[in-house]
Amino acid sequence: MPDSPRKQPPSKYTADRSIPGAFEGETVTRRRLMTLTVHGAGAVAASAFALPALGFAIGSAVFERPPVRWEAVGAPGDFPNDNYLPRVITTVEGIGEVGKTTVYMRARNADDDPKDAGVQPFIAISNRCMHLGCPVRWTQAASRFICPCHGGVYGFKGEVTGGPPVRPLDHFYTRVRNGQVEVGPRYSVNSEFKRFPSYRDPGQGLDGLSQYVYPGRFSTPKQ
Repeated sequence: MPDSPRKQPPSKYTADRSIPGAFEGETVTRRRLMTLTVHGAGAVAASAFALPALGFAIGSAVFERPPVRWEAVGAPGDFPNDNYLPRVITTVEGIGEVGKTTVYMRARNADDDPKDAGVQPFIAISNRCMHLGCPVRWTQAASRFICPCHGGVYGFKGEVTGGPPVRPLDHFYTRVRNGQVEVGPRYSVNSEFKRFPSYRDPGQGLDGLSQYVYPGRFSTPKQ
């Protein structure tokens, strides 16, 4: 009998016919292609959330933080306890006027929390609105800090009393050295005035889960 024709192996360009939905000449079924596409899109979306947080965490552990800087702003007797006085300090050296900011200063009074006396012998409040960072102004007649840009209003202690700000005004550490009141690093507080070791940018809340969504930057000096 003549030799039976030798069976040819399946081509590498021919899809496995056991896979449902496969057609002649396909190497990947449409179903599998769609599955891989969806998984890839999910991985990209997850990375968009995970990578920034990972970067903050790695940056805090790897990069050296800048040194703490203190600047004298006046004698203790210069500051009343019922009104704020503006003082200009340098927060970033070597970049001129851009590295300066205004703080509003006063002495402590009986209404201030006594447990903060060690880190705040004098009160120093930032002039950056916690909505978008616009400069606020202290209005003595109203006993309010007011942002003219978007209507942010803060009370005597810097707490939010109206408008879109997400948290109270930032504070600065203070101390008294050699007969002078000195202003140090900035720090942020939440709505209950819980102090955080470093400051957050405007628009970043610090209540509930927001405090974990917006971690402090590694470039922020810590007290």
